[in-house]
Amino acid sequence: MRRRGALTPYLFLLPGLALFAAFRLYPLLDGLRLSFTNARLGRAQYAFVGLANYGKLLEDTRFHVSLVNTAFYSIASTLPILAIPLVLAVALNRGMSLRTFLRGAFFFPFTLSVVTVGLTWLWLLDPVVGPLNYYLKSLGLPARSWLADPSTAMWAIILTSVWWVTGYYLVIYLAGLQDIPRELYEAAALDGAGGWRSFWAITLPLLRPVFLFVFVTHIIGSFQIFGQVFILTQGGPGDATRTVVQHLYETAFQNFFQFGSASAMAWVLFVVILVFSLLQFRLLRGHTQY
Repeated sequence: MRRRGALTPYLFLLPGLALFAAFRLYPLLDGLRLSFTNARLGRAQYAFVGLANYGKLLEDTRFHVSLVNTAFYSIASTLPILAIPLVLAVALNRGMSLRTFLRGAFFFPFTLSVVTVGLTWLWLLDPVVGPLNYYLKSLGLPARSWLADPSTAMWAIILTSVWWVTGYYLVIYLAGLQDIPRELYEAAALDGAGGWRSFWAITLPLLRPVFLFVFVTHIIGSFQIFGQVFILTQGGPGDATRTVVQHLYETAFQNFFQFGSASAMAWVLFVVILVFSLLQFRLLRGHTQY
């Protein structure tokens, strides 16, 4: 009787574990197997090639460029992703009468699909009919081809991504702020601490778990960026905005369907994300108050 009761929680977990195994674990392991083969679409038989696909990546300059571009995107977008939602969340957490409306308004962009977001910003940044260049000209500033200029194309993609996900992280920050006991702020006020001092001494330290979550999830998501790049620039101009996932997609589905090479890229990307995630946990977890 006691053994049957002990098995009950595992029976509830079983459907979830089965779905995880079917749609996550199996594709992951099968991708690892394919990365050691010369599998291609239409090739019924494929052979084991060992580490040859990984060796090719060392000589693939476009893969190196895409890896650097992905790392630049991840690093450059981290600060605005951490700071802008936090500033907005602190402002909205001050008991504003329109707080619910503003929270929904900021969250609304995140409900849009990546295609809608990409096409919207494609129009906003259009060098001829885009509103951004129109207002720049109105202010006497020169118009630019934001997505055709290698020096601005990646920044335009970063701007698009930040606008898209700010509302999502804003809600997470708000949840973290509302978990902080009000008594701490009242005690700080009695001790003469102002708003800025309370922010540094109370808000930021107690938000460290939220920072860790935002930081890790953003890094994981940014290394997998694809939709915005594919819609806005398709990796151009040249290879200025080519990312790893786009290079992987083209290798698997546009360049002779080289599934073996594409699987090797996917596993390299997986290891990079894993290493970054573990480093972030190691650096931030020790200073986190739960």
